[in-house]
Amino acid sequence: MEDKEEEINLDLSLNLNILRERIMPNLTHFDKMGRAKMVDVSKKAETVREAIVRGSIFMKPATFKSIMDGKVSKGDVLAVAKVAGIMAAKKTADLIPMCHPLNLSQVEINFFPHEKENQIEIEAKVKIKAQTGVEMEGFVAVAAAGLTIYDMCKAIDRGMTLSDIHLVKKTGGKSGTYVAK
Repeated sequence: MEDKEEEINLDLSLNLNILRERIMPNLTHFDKMGRAKMVDVSKKAETVREAIVRGSIFMKPATFKSIMDGKVSKGDVLAVAKVAGIMAAKKTADLIPMCHPLNLSQVEINFFPHEKENQIEIEAKVKIKAQTGVEMEGFVAVAAAGLTIYDMCKAIDRGMTLSDIHLVKKTGGKSGTYVAK
C-alpha cells in the first residue's frame, strides 16, 4: 500500500514538472511554479485595441414579443441591458482577478433580434489605446447584458438560455488581428 502511494506521488510530481516545463511558459498568467500572477505590461507598446464579442439569449416567443413590443413590466429591457453591459465592461478588473483596470475609450452594445429563433444576439464592441487588450471587457459586457435581459424577464420566462458568448474579432497589440472563423 505504501509503495503504491509513493508511486502515485512520484507520478504526480513528474506530471507537475512536465506541466511546468512544457505548458506554463506559454501561459502568461502563471509563474514558473504554476502560481497565478498578473502579467506585467509595462514594457508593451500602447496601441489602439478593439474587441468584438457576441452572444445570444434564447427565449419563448411570448417573451421575445413582450421585449420587442416594450410590454415588460420592469421597463425597456434592451435599454437597461445596454447600460448594464457598458457598466460591466468598465468593472471587468473587479470581477476577473488577473485583468488590468482599464480606462476604456469606447463601449458599444448592440442587439440583433431574430424573431424566427426567438433570439436576441448581443454584441459588445470595446476600444482602448493601451498596453493590453479588451477582450475580457467585451465578454463581461455581453454576459451582463444577457443576464440583465434574463433578470428583467424571468417572471415571464425562467427558461431563457444565454449562450454562445465568443470573441468575433480583436485588433491591436503584438499578436495583431484575430477573426473568428
